[in-house]
Amino acid sequence: MASERHGKITLNKKSKGVGVLTKTSFFLKSGLTAGLLSLGLAGCGDTNTNDAEGNGDTVTIGYQTGNTLNVLMETGYLDERLEEEGYDVEWIEFEVGSALMEALASGNIDYGNAADGPGIFAQASGHDIVYTGGSVPHEEGVGIMVQEDSDIDSVSDLEGRSIAATEGGNHFYLAVLALEEAGLSFDDVDFTYVNDASQGQAALESNEVDALASWDPFFAAVEENLNVRTLDHDVTDYPNRTFYFATNEFAEESPEVVQMILEETNRSDQWANENPEDVSELLAGMVGMDESVMERAIDRRTFGVENIDEDIIDAQQQQADVYYEIDLIEDEIDVSEVMPTDAPWTSDNLE
Repeated sequence: MASERHGKITLNKKSKGVGVLTKTSFFLKSGLTAGLLSLGLAGCGDTNTNDAEGNGDTVTIGYQTGNTLNVLMETGYLDERLEEEGYDVEWIEFEVGSALMEALASGNIDYGNAADGPGIFAQASGHDIVYTGGSVPHEEGVGIMVQEDSDIDSVSDLEGRSIAATEGGNHFYLAVLALEEAGLSFDDVDFTYVNDASQGQAALESNEVDALASWDPFFAAVEENLNVRTLDHDVTDYPNRTFYFATNEFAEESPEVVQMILEETNRSDQWANENPEDVSELLAGMVGMDESVMERAIDRRTFGVENIDEDIIDAQQQQADVYYEIDLIEDEIDVSEVMPTDAPWTSDNLE
């Protein structure tokens, strides 16, 4: 176990893109004994380095700032457990899930997490990936907003209007489903694709678009900082999960390590559920947002990890089918081919 060190959280600034993290210690005011990071960033290297203690293996994990693996890194839980087994952990930061999935496919990382869409695009592109687990549902983490003085009062009013979204994102998918539930089709609105959340917020704020679909914590930031209304919708079957991915080689050769990563992620998630104020403070500093924004996002989220099961596969297949129908992917895919339910890393210790 890591030793306790009292004091405030200190986070070193990180450059955007890809970086390598080494270890130091910190202590969260909740009393979390934490560990082992220093955010000194460098280029992405070989994922099978031989400078680790013990058996000389390094597990290379990609994460996105402010996501669950970022929290796991901060707690030090995984570093501690894998160190006991003779492994080092190399943490690499990515701006977006698509870049993380590309790094996974090219073998530059062993493991990482991303939203549902990047997994579909990766499989459709023939990339070498396997789903190892998923987060618990986070239905309230995506939404569709309009300006407070807009004449749009419901999703059905979006017919013939414009919606800003990142193409294929979880919030984009919610918007597509919401339109369908309101009796509209994908072609009944004008989707304006933006590169990131800030561009979408600017488009709504400047009235370049009529509505904005977004995802937390950026969804919460717009709700906090702009005079907007979030539209009600009738979508009830979209879980909005984060997924955990590995290369086939890593998963096949080290299933026990994959299992440990899932278990320690779940342990970190349960700490997050029990300490929402600390998580809000931690993530606000990482993402560069006000704590009030992060509190709004955390208040409507439950953290946790689940093994892949048939319900999870069914929801992901439905999304893949929709993406094929609206021409986001060229060919139909069977997500079950990369979502094993009887994998050797399946854990009985996820609660």
